[in-house]
Amino acid sequence: MLTVTTLNLNGIRSALSKGLADWVASTAPDVLCVQELKAQPGDLAAAGAQTLAGLMGYFHCAAKKGYSGVGIYTRHEPSDVVMGIGVPEFDDEGRYLELRFDTPARRFSIVSVYFPSGSSGDERQQAKYRFLDAIAPHLARLAAERDALVCGDVNIAHTEKDLKNWRGNQNHSGFLPAERAWMTRLLASGWVDVYRRLYPDAEGEGYTWWSQRGQAWAKNVGWRIDYHLATPAVAAAARAATVYKAQRFSDHAPLTLAYDGCLTP
Repeated sequence: MLTVTTLNLNGIRSALSKGLADWVASTAPDVLCVQELKAQPGDLAAAGAQTLAGLMGYFHCAAKKGYSGVGIYTRHEPSDVVMGIGVPEFDDEGRYLELRFDTPARRFSIVSVYFPSGSSGDERQQAKYRFLDAIAPHLARLAAERDALVCGDVNIAHTEKDLKNWRGNQNHSGFLPAERAWMTRLLASGWVDVYRRLYPDAEGEGYTWWSQRGQAWAKNVGWRIDYHLATPAVAAAARAATVYKAQRFSDHAPLTLAYDGCLTP
């Protein structure tokens, strides 16, 4: 099996201080996609984070210090590394990293992506909408050209089953009608929400993010906003998914899916 984990770290140095490296060593994923590094290349080197539990790391850091950034740790050497989607506004924020594992028989990519959050106000919500407009055609081209698995923090709960208090969040970023409609269009275009394909009726056990206010974690008042999005052939190879909640590395939980070994790079 090929095991792939995605996790928003909310700061890689913070996550490492909470035992991330030991957990990765014990679970031994083949690929670990991470978001919100909040670190520059020099910070990663100083923290010993260029590799993790035997996995080689590749990174797209934000231009702004202590902000955003994505990475992929992998056991397999990629044939190519792609940073960004060609839109400077978002590429400067370090939101997209693609590793390609191409052979004469197959073209396959794994992507770590971090969608903007609009929760801080209208300015960032408008930036989020611009990002959605920009990444949709990029993902369409990706799916047309190769098999792909896109992992990351999408910052959208798609349906009422994807968050605890959906009635009270209908006017909140992450569950706005326009965001949900965007996700509906993406899935209608052929991309597959792999967790939902495996567990169509799951609710609370699939949450991956909890507010740090109040007792959200303890009461499981969560949101499912971290995804594995796959092209159909990749999605068909998925066999099982787990959300790890026994230990907290950030305000998100790791989402791990196992795929049939035919996908192994």
